[in-house]
Amino acid sequence: MNRPAILALEDGSIFHGTAIGADGRTSGEVVFNTAMTGYQEILTDLSYTRQIVTLTYPHIGNTGVNAEDVESDGIAAAGLVIRDLPLVASNFRSEQSLSDYLKSQNVLGIADIDTRRLTRILRDKGAQNGAILAGSEAEGDDAVERALAAAREFPGLKGMDLAKEVSCKQAYEWSEAEWELGQGNVDATGSERPFHVVVYDYGVKYNILRMLASRGCRLTVVPAQTPAAEVLARNPDGILLANGPGDPEPCDYAIAAIREILETNIPVFGICLGHQLLALAAGAKTVKMNHGHHGANHPVQDLDTGHVMITSQNHGFAVDEASLPGNVRAIHRSLFDDTLQGIELTDRPAFSFQGHPEASPGPRDVSPLFDRFVTMMRQGR
Repeated sequence: MNRPAILALEDGSIFHGTAIGADGRTSGEVVFNTAMTGYQEILTDLSYTRQIVTLTYPHIGNTGVNAEDVESDGIAAAGLVIRDLPLVASNFRSEQSLSDYLKSQNVLGIADIDTRRLTRILRDKGAQNGAILAGSEAEGDDAVERALAAAREFPGLKGMDLAKEVSCKQAYEWSEAEWELGQGNVDATGSERPFHVVVYDYGVKYNILRMLASRGCRLTVVPAQTPAAEVLARNPDGILLANGPGDPEPCDYAIAAIREILETNIPVFGICLGHQLLALAAGAKTVKMNHGHHGANHPVQDLDTGHVMITSQNHGFAVDEASLPGNVRAIHRSLFDDTLQGIELTDRPAFSFQGHPEASPGPRDVSPLFDRFVTMMRQGR
């Protein structure tokens, strides 16, 4: 626990701390996340690709790590920044410590820094390009200069198409349902699944698939660049546009496919990046946010009912509500900053949500969106 680490931001800010993961060097966009729990789900969320995540809650690692709570097949974040790593992890499901997990995945982490100061910089100046040097990389008189150079060499996420990089390489079937105490993640293979959903994988989180499987959906996950004709040839009852990392605007292949799909009457549900891509396909625009939304305590209002939901968020881009065309209306809005959180098309069975309805921060505030999607497929039948 005595290995040195350095975090450098492009604005020149330097933080010295302790390495808690692998040795080496990493760079990415530094963001802060206000969630108090769920660090394993955060680390394995593919939407954090090329991002270094700062967790504002001071004690991270208390409950260890297990094989069931992952949202992808490995850590996606470029690095982890925390205040304090507890020496003891205690939970009946714990299988590994956080530090050992980071090392096993060759991911860098830094602890023992003032995350309050770092968060204020990111909040006031916006998400910063940054770099972590750990272990022997953080030693030497020129370590700070090398860290600053690595931070400033990172090109930033604006204009970066990451969906096709993290997507699956070939189509596959999914049958795992939601986790249950004493059973783990239930296998839905033998259960009744009347609806066939094709999922565009832009970086899909496993729990999105689990929650659909638990609602009677047979799932086929396809690569991000799959042409619409191939998806339509599978005769789906519904199409889900998954979450994912990066800037939505360069994803021209996805926008073109969604436009073709919208010419049919097949129900479409977009989540996070999928929400932004649906908006772009419908003719709206997206913008880069100052520091984005990353956390599990974000209040979002349903504009039709007035109901307020506590939601999980992870995005650095947003749909510009002023750019919505006449056939698209706003259905959800953030109560933090009034940014658009949901849309629906008035002339097509298509809707989307910016947050993560599968993440259960409420714990079930937003899960009815999956029920809405199932209802649309049932009505389509």
